[in-house]
Amino acid sequence: MITSIDLLKEVRAITEENLKLVRGKFSKLSAKQLQWRPNESSWNIQEVFAHLNQYANYYHNVFRKGIEKTRFTTNKENFVSSPLGRSAWKSMKLGRAQNVKRKFKAPKAYNPRMDESLLSEDDVALFETNQVELKEIFELASQVNLRRVKVPISISKIVRLRLGDALLFVVYHNERHVQQALNVMNHPAFPKK
Repeated sequence: MITSIDLLKEVRAITEENLKLVRGKFSKLSAKQLQWRPNESSWNIQEVFAHLNQYANYYHNVFRKGIEKTRFTTNKENFVSSPLGRSAWKSMKLGRAQNVKRKFKAPKAYNPRMDESLLSEDDVALFETNQVELKEIFELASQVNLRRVKVPISISKIVRLRLGDALLFVVYHNERHVQQALNVMNHPAFPKK
């Protein structure tokens, strides 16, 4: 169990760190750097951010709708994850050494390697905008019951997560992929310009 205030503090802190990294490390990269990949099966930095932007397109809308339409407008002090929710966000959370514990195949609708129409020239800037928007969503979420508001997940509109679990899932997913982009950038063969 975690307090709702602590849950929102955690997602804000991770999102702030993501923003800091994007602004400090990724926003000035050249097209060559954004499109460089360590090997043929890896995603490049542009693909990482395109993937995250697709998730933001989906989740930011369902977060706002869930918050706007709820009748549970009192924030409860404690948040308890559902078993499904805990499993979802734990699968995304980085390990202690900032490493990815389990790899997943991205669904086709969210995979820029399978659908190049997901890519745009300004994927990094769009991700930065999405992170600012996500911080606004956290403010809205602080006014509702994170346990009672439920949102559909991206791969099945029938399966719904508690808002607190869904926020943790999305933020840990963002953190995981920002780390992936950092790993590409830290590769010894990464282009200097």
